[in-house]
Amino acid sequence: MPSPTSPAADALRSHPAFVQFWFARICSGFGFQMLSVAVGWQVYAITGRALDLGLIGLVQFIPSVVLALPAGHVADQFERRRIVLLGQIVDMLAIAALAAITFLHLAHEVSILALVFVIGIAKAFEFPAMQSMLPALVPMSVLPRAMAASASAGQAAMIMGPAIGGLLYVAGPDVVYAICALLYLAAVLLMAHLRYEQAQPKREPATLKTLFAGVHFIRARPDVLGVISLDLFAVLLGGATALLPIFAKDVLHTGPWGLGLLRAAPAVGALLMSLWLARHNMERRVGPIMFASVAGFGLATLVFAVSTALWLSLLALFALGAFDMVSMVIRGALVQLDTPDDMRGRVSAVNAIFINTSNQLGEFESGLLAAWVGAVNATLIGGIGTLVVVALWMAMFPTLRHRQRLHTEPASSPP
Repeated sequence: MPSPTSPAADALRSHPAFVQFWFARICSGFGFQMLSVAVGWQVYAITGRALDLGLIGLVQFIPSVVLALPAGHVADQFERRRIVLLGQIVDMLAIAALAAITFLHLAHEVSILALVFVIGIAKAFEFPAMQSMLPALVPMSVLPRAMAASASAGQAAMIMGPAIGGLLYVAGPDVVYAICALLYLAAVLLMAHLRYEQAQPKREPATLKTLFAGVHFIRARPDVLGVISLDLFAVLLGGATALLPIFAKDVLHTGPWGLGLLRAAPAVGALLMSLWLARHNMERRVGPIMFASVAGFGLATLVFAVSTALWLSLLALFALGAFDMVSMVIRGALVQLDTPDDMRGRVSAVNAIFINTSNQLGEFESGLLAAWVGAVNATLIGGIGTLVVVALWMAMFPTLRHRQRLHTEPASSPP
């Protein structure tokens, strides 16, 4: 048998629980991306109103923020695999209902949005439970690689899922929904047979104090606070992707095919980088590498802002996605490793609030700023702002700036 420190033992495929988790994420990720395309097309086909496309996002955003803290608390009180399993069963049933009402010609804007809202509620509980499951599936020594491999599943779904959903939509939205429901069924079966590799600790009794313990824990841990807040402000300022239609039409003078390439470029960069990170451990200088990656994200944003050539814009977006993946894996692993297991659900829930807020407000900020000063100037301001944030955070969080390893000392729960 290989020793615990041998490459064979460290290979992710040698951990059956993680392999099942990865395939479950592939199935649910492709299902969700295909679902998103079908719902958008169907709602717009029914109403013809652009506002209703915004409502699709709103009915998912509201539960993700409102239920974040309770969902994190639930993830720390109950078995996380069962929470994810229950959430995916709810997703599957809601998608099957979409297929049924569409097939029976009973689909209406309100009924579709109501079912998407149900899916949003399920996702709100799934996210912190799924994020905090990973440390129980692999040894801590390979957790960063596991996170990178898990992220690669999500990126692959983001790249190919919408295209597959769009092609299948030709046969009708009910066909897309039926296939999505089958993908979720596969994810449910995989999750139902998953067994933890690491022992799970006992859960503490639930109180009002424990509900907000994740917030207090993050405030008391400078490195955790630093990486979570860095993500918030970097994404908030550097959200150039929201302006891609403007750049495609008015700056690069390309058509829908060019816009499709621009949208795919960051995901391709992130996917390739995640595959590389899944095979290599980051052993040293993780703090400087993280800050350098966020700075690279800002510089790539600046290059994209000034580019008037499609090839250079694609290269900048590719680099942007790759840099973002490096910093995301380091941030995610650092948060998981610095957080005791009995707190991971609540900390992941607070992190989810930051992520959802930065993504949604980042798009709003980019659009608002572009309306005032133009898309190019707005993107330049965002890139410069990202670099300023990196400099400020390096000064405000010196221990994070000098951090050498992801895993330092075991974290303990606050008293």
